[in-house]
Amino acid sequence: MLITPVDFTSPTAAKDFAESLHNTGFGVLTNHPLPQQLLNTVYDEWYGFFQNEAKHQYAYDPQKFDGYFSPAVSETAKGNTKRDLKEFYHIYPWGRYPAEVSDAASRYYKEGAELAATLLQWVEQYTPPAVKAKYSMPLSQMITGSEQTLLRVLHYPPLQGDEEPGAVRAAAHGDINLLTILPAATAAGLQVVGKDGEWHDVPCDFGMLIVNIGDMLQEASDGYYPSTIHRVLNPTGDEAKKSRVSLPLFLHPRPEVVLSKRHTAGSYLTERLQEIHSKV
Repeated sequence: MLITPVDFTSPTAAKDFAESLHNTGFGVLTNHPLPQQLLNTVYDEWYGFFQNEAKHQYAYDPQKFDGYFSPAVSETAKGNTKRDLKEFYHIYPWGRYPAEVSDAASRYYKEGAELAATLLQWVEQYTPPAVKAKYSMPLSQMITGSEQTLLRVLHYPPLQGDEEPGAVRAAAHGDINLLTILPAATAAGLQVVGKDGEWHDVPCDFGMLIVNIGDMLQEASDGYYPSTIHRVLNPTGDEAKKSRVSLPLFLHPRPEVVLSKRHTAGSYLTERLQEIHSKV
């Protein structure tokens, strides 16, 4: 499976991006408008945050799911039995925000959400009319004013060699939301399952922006846009001794938004979170 990067500034960017999402579940953008210096600041500050014991002051709220998740309470992907080898912090517009870092992550949240609205407009523009008719409202409007959009600042610690057999940095999973935008992380390792059933590397040169479909867009489009299974492999050699920081922004509709005859965004999210966090 070939995922061809799309130049955000190209006159055919919208069409090429939507086609990539339809064919592979992923789109990769170059020359995107998110400032690299801002992203670099977030990477550097939050790497330091995860080395600081102050992170434990923000232990996650089991009702709201904001705050810091240690490796001991990290996710177990649906259908898996081993916890992922990671720690992370959940940032919501209403949630707790660490005093130990600047507002750079908040600014990335805002700019990323604005960019995502544009990308959803692209997706809708090139959705076949019969599929578009299934949308309860324009896709970009589904996220307008949403307080459910989540920035997860992820830290994959260096591997020590004593990890539980079979545990990986992020086991195979699909995302729950409409779209996920992910600036290329500080290390490689992201893979996706192709239509051939094989795992394929996702282009992730530093400076690229990776976008993938979540289950909610698959639900709203009746499968036209597939929520593709992906994972993050454990590195080997010298790379295994390095941390990996990642900044996925999960675009969620407002809870009352109708996705399909079966689900609102709220009912779908509740169902999936119960599946994941019943193991936390």
